[in-house]
Amino acid sequence: MGEKTKYIFITGGVVSSLGKGIASSSIGLLLKQRGLNVVLQKFDPYLNVDPGTMSPFQHGEVYVTDDGAETDLDLGHYERFIDRSLSQRSNVTTGQVYEAVINREREGGFLGRTVQVVPHVTDEIKSRIRLAAENGEDVDVVITEIGGTTGDIEGLPFLEAIRQFRLDVGRENTLYIHLALIPYIRAAHELKTKPTQHSVKGLREIGIQPDILLCRTERSLSSEIKKKIALFCNVEGQAVIEARDVDSIYQVPLQFHKEGLDDIIVEKLGLICPPPDLEEWGKMVHKIYSMTESVDIAICGKYVHLVDAYKSIIESFIHAGVANDVHVNIKWVDSERVEAEGAGDYLDGVHGLLVPGGFGDRGIEGKITAIRYARENGIPYLGICLGLQCAVIEFARNRCGLEAGSSEFEPDVPHPVIDLMLEQRDRSRMGGTMRLGAYPCTIKEDTLAHRLYGTLEIAERHRHRWEVNNAYRDTLVDNGMVISGLSPDGNLVEIIEVPDHPFFIASQFHPELKSRPQRAHPLFKGLVFAAKALSQSSDDERRASPAMRGD
Repeated sequence: MGEKTKYIFITGGVVSSLGKGIASSSIGLLLKQRGLNVVLQKFDPYLNVDPGTMSPFQHGEVYVTDDGAETDLDLGHYERFIDRSLSQRSNVTTGQVYEAVINREREGGFLGRTVQVVPHVTDEIKSRIRLAAENGEDVDVVITEIGGTTGDIEGLPFLEAIRQFRLDVGRENTLYIHLALIPYIRAAHELKTKPTQHSVKGLREIGIQPDILLCRTERSLSSEIKKKIALFCNVEGQAVIEARDVDSIYQVPLQFHKEGLDDIIVEKLGLICPPPDLEEWGKMVHKIYSMTESVDIAICGKYVHLVDAYKSIIESFIHAGVANDVHVNIKWVDSERVEAEGAGDYLDGVHGLLVPGGFGDRGIEGKITAIRYARENGIPYLGICLGLQCAVIEFARNRCGLEAGSSEFEPDVPHPVIDLMLEQRDRSRMGGTMRLGAYPCTIKEDTLAHRLYGTLEIAERHRHRWEVNNAYRDTLVDNGMVISGLSPDGNLVEIIEVPDHPFFIASQFHPELKSRPQRAHPLFKGLVFAAKALSQSSDDERRASPAMRGD
């Protein structure tokens, strides 16, 4: 931890889902573009040790870091905005905190004292804040987002910890930023400040006075409203920042900068740094709004009614669209509907298909049906994790003539082309025991993967237990499948391709976790490129493609 490290704490009030994660990420970007070394961190007040055992319907996407931590989806926003790989230190849950405190108590670490929320739990939380700054380099700013909403019982220990933290490191080294809602009441034609006033009142009652207010609003805030908020919330007038609704999250940093937010932060923390360089970021945002061409890409999954389950995939398509000068329209396809009704009505006319990861057997046959439709009709395809496994099952059934499946869904399937990894077979605990984090992959020369990556050695992030069964590799290859990516020891299949197709590739890893706004992931970039080519081709050209001819 650097002697001059500054700490910014971001809280939220009134309602959830206001966008604390995007606000934190945007502030991180602004400070990074000023030349500062920034680390972001999320405190989640639930008792789960991590979100790894949660349903996507409960928590949305599980974001995985290089070091194998299963974390909140906001870490994806952090990494995308500041273009930096974070670690398990950047996501702290109540479960982790209490687990550490209880383990220490069981080991006799408290020397007979009564263990209490204050000071023992709050001390553990504060230690995690300091730990975020201790990564072998001088960190200028640590930004910590407190999950939940002010007033939530489960969040109180975290708020108490950050209150104490200011006393520990000094007012000049800490900043409290509070995000609250200014609702517009249509019947009265008025913006109402009272919810924000009550939210700030709740913080002040526990000893936290916000230094800056971010006011989430669908309408512009007049100077009179800002003055009113400043007066009743005990905040300087210039520190009341309008956080207006925008169409793209990547516009938020530009909006904050226009409001002077980063200047206020730098001034209040006594940081010496130049103005932010936002030229390239601004060009990217302009392109997002100005692109006129579009492609339609289907995502066939079973969590399509909660799109936060695929947050990183959605963002990766935005990045790949910018790289290809085309807007990507996502068509959400419920795999259970495909299973019941067939793929034609859902995939006819789309320019690409992606089948994402997932767990459990619900909707699996629908995914396999969708993949077959894409393979046989020349639709560009990208499979991710389970999307690779389903592609292998489909190919084994329809090109190799096997009664194939996965032992995850059918323990007694005659040909388990997908099987449990050897090291997973003796696992008794569910949480944190999958193949997690970044692992190296060796790419075969002169393959689609090689052309897309432009290199033969990569490292990608994983989250899975099942894999391609090596006993069937020769059969798959003999029938035309290309295994273009393997673990360095050759034991694990990482990437597969079907070459007699305009674009058909699938990975066991999750490429969406490493895509960045100004550096689209090669697999997504390639899929969108192929989709754009298909959208611009004539029906005659499509019929002449190798896949359509059946070559």
